[in-house]
Amino acid sequence: MKHDPIAIKEKVKSYIHQAAYVENDKIKDDSLVFKEGYFDSMAFMVLITYIEEEFGIKTNDADLTEENFESINAITDFICRKTQN
Repeated sequence: MKHDPIAIKEKVKSYIHQAAYVENDKIKDDSLVFKEGYFDSMAFMVLITYIEEEFGIKTNDADLTEENFESINAITDFICRKTQN
């Protein structure tokens, strides 16, 4: 599963929906989870912990950009890049 973008996206999507306490159809793959108010800074820190533990990757300060975490698609792309290294 480490390099399977579809499986990664499904895990991320499931986590986001659970953490934001919304129905599955509310947040789309390209929804801006922070700008649309689903996540705040505390949820962001918990998301980072989830990603590191679930996918066995380590984030560093340079990784913590809006582009990497703004949507389910962006988070999936970030994880895929990190697991390929």
